[in-house]
Amino acid sequence: MKSFFYGLCLTVMSAGAVFAQQQVTGYVFEDNNGNGKKDGREKGIANIPVSNGIEVTTTDSKGKYILPVWEDDIIFVIKPSNYQVPVNAYNQPAFYYIHKPKGSPAAKYKGVDPTGPLPASVDFALKRSVEKDSFRALIFGDPQVYDEREVGYFKKGIVDEVEGVKGVAFGLSMGDIAGEDLGMHKSYIKTVSKVGIPWYNVMGNHDMNSDAKADTLTDETFESNFGPATYSYNYGKAHFLVINDNRHPDPGFKGFRGGITDKEFSFIENDLKLVDTSKLLVIAFHVPLYNENPGSYRKEDRDRLFRILEHYPHTLVLSAHTHNQRQSFYGSDFGWRNAQPLYEYNVGTTCGNWYSGRVTEQGVVDSKMSDGTPRGYAYLNVNGNQYTADYKVSGMPASYQINLFHRKVMNTIWWEGRTFIYANFFMGHPGSKVEWRIDDSPWKPMKFVGGADPAFVSELYKWDNADTLMRGRRPTEPGNSTHLWTAPLSEKPGLGEHKIQVRATDVFGRTFVQESSYRIENPKW
Repeated sequence: MKSFFYGLCLTVMSAGAVFAQQQVTGYVFEDNNGNGKKDGREKGIANIPVSNGIEVTTTDSKGKYILPVWEDDIIFVIKPSNYQVPVNAYNQPAFYYIHKPKGSPAAKYKGVDPTGPLPASVDFALKRSVEKDSFRALIFGDPQVYDEREVGYFKKGIVDEVEGVKGVAFGLSMGDIAGEDLGMHKSYIKTVSKVGIPWYNVMGNHDMNSDAKADTLTDETFESNFGPATYSYNYGKAHFLVINDNRHPDPGFKGFRGGITDKEFSFIENDLKLVDTSKLLVIAFHVPLYNENPGSYRKEDRDRLFRILEHYPHTLVLSAHTHNQRQSFYGSDFGWRNAQPLYEYNVGTTCGNWYSGRVTEQGVVDSKMSDGTPRGYAYLNVNGNQYTADYKVSGMPASYQINLFHRKVMNTIWWEGRTFIYANFFMGHPGSKVEWRIDDSPWKPMKFVGGADPAFVSELYKWDNADTLMRGRRPTEPGNSTHLWTAPLSEKPGLGEHKIQVRATDVFGRTFVQESSYRIENPKW
């Protein structure tokens, strides 16, 4: 039914007709007493965007809106800057009303219960809030919990570290919240609520109802647990646009891939009509626009999105899904037409390599990603329409941005060029400036090599050579790192301990230094 009505809506809209099965109306109001209900003295707020997932309207001078609605819709308010939407007991923003009179179709995992007749007034509460133009947000890539044991890893390894965090406006998880069991959404919600800030969510491919017969029905459980899978909100001078870009089943294509539907494009276009181009536009979805697997993203959808985003000079794209970390820059070779490339930050995951690796005495898994990026999370730092991003390795100081791998001891007859130092700069990309030096010698450039990170490979050898079963699970095979550099390590500095320094500059112009050391001894025969 969802597929039929959405198709009908788009057909009617394109023809310019005014038709709907029903209309939904209500008020966006200032909730002075915080009870979530519009009381007699509480006034409506003008010019607030409200959407049915396709169209976007704004409230009139009394805070009233009217929208067409079908039998399978979610009506939601688009949070304006300097206002808060209510949050439920688990810090999930309550900005939507689900309209499914008959409920979700029967499926393996529960969807939405029947909502019954449409209320006479669907109202949305807002409270005034001072929002600075400079703020921070927490970004979690792929929590992807398969069972309660992994919920425990997620809690101990990530959530406990940021519980009660100060100076952070909200959090955003980038999809694949569950592994395969969508019943794990509930445990995730309870766990992430402990961070103590409003928490938004992106839908991932593992959050889909995989038994759905149509792509339009794959979000039923997600909607029940989190609300709309495509929506937007404002904070400060930034506009956040969250998109469900998971496509399966996809007619004419075998398997899953990334893409954006006509319905979602209609919402994107209507939403952005109300967004000033001077604002920072943050696009958040699960599947990255670039992937090494051919056909993993529908090219026509990426091109169509590019045409829209080219009007917004201050745009950041956030994605996850790959369980690696990558900085991508889209230029003319990808069909991007602006002189300034479009930047996509493919965020490393909180589950790392699917909670694999050794289990520590603290009950946390090592779970380094296959490109050598340690498990962690990101901070998005916004200042007006400008931004930076910090990747924070879980359990390590914020300054830890580069991992160094090299021999710890070598003798005086080792020839230069036979052994190397490797630097994995987690926020790097092939064009990054990465340099090194021994002791106080002049800085020299390192060579970008990419490929498998020897530090990750060395961990695999421990599993493969063990004659006793280790606690935990062997990680996957090494992946292709897009942020790995090398330089030859020499015996020439002479006997004794020698300091190694590597410094690297990220895409935002910030420089980080990591130090290590190695020792040169006389050979032993």
